[in-house]
Amino acid sequence: MARMTQNLLGGPPPTELPDNTEARTALENGVDPIEVAARHPDYPGAWAELADRAFAKGSVIDSYAYARTGYHRGLDQLRRAGWKGHGPIPWEHAPNRGFLRALNALGRAAAAIGEEDEAERCKAFLRDSSAAAAEALAQ
Repeated sequence: MARMTQNLLGGPPPTELPDNTEARTALENGVDPIEVAARHPDYPGAWAELADRAFAKGSVIDSYAYARTGYHRGLDQLRRAGWKGHGPIPWEHAPNRGFLRALNALGRAAAAIGEEDEAERCKAFLRDSSAAAAEALAQ
């Protein structure tokens, strides 16, 4: 099956992050995400997992901090992959999910601490980047 290399409406092509097999496999095998983040600090998936766990425990500020770290690490990787600040970041491409989860977690934590402008920006960014991610992560 051929991959789409350009948005049919003339926009930028979808950005697909490279896979960090070692970090992804560690998380999938139940390694504590703190250990994964310590070994792979540039892996947004570890930070997203930490953000989700902290939020579930009611540690909203910790969740916000973890999510912001994952978000910024993901932005760095997106830029290195050719992303110019807009365009599709497909949820269907598994290595993108850590960034998209961190973005969602950042918006969720921002809303919880009353940062409504940031929460709305994150929600719009997620929806604009991947409707599938916004749907999958809707709470």
